[in-house]
Amino acid sequence: MAEYIRLMHYNDDHGVFFEVEDDEILALGERMNELCEDAYMNGYNWDALINCYLSYNAPDLLDGLDADPEAGSYSAYYSGTSDNEARAKQLCGIITALVSDEEKLFGFLRDHADDVEWD
Repeated sequence: MAEYIRLMHYNDDHGVFFEVEDDEILALGERMNELCEDAYMNGYNWDALINCYLSYNAPDLLDGLDADPEAGSYSAYYSGTSDNEARAKQLCGIITALVSDEEKLFGFLRDHADDVEWD
């Protein structure tokens, strides 16, 4: 798994931590901002983009998702059940796949930038 993303277990919750100030992710965010001026990719805008992406591609993952974005990170949690542990792993995989495939990410951004509730 990439250094910028990891699964977390806190008390009984399962979550994902996405370090958006990682050099690779910052550079990606700059390229995204060139496509869409609203896409200055801090943790809040990653939250907005991820929510929009999930609404189109994996809406079931939004059920029970509790996000806690900050300027430099995106964290999301599910309550502690085995099903939710699997959902956290799936969310982690989706974020990793999305940021690893610029063509897919930029295509989604071009097609849905107006649907994202930017910060």
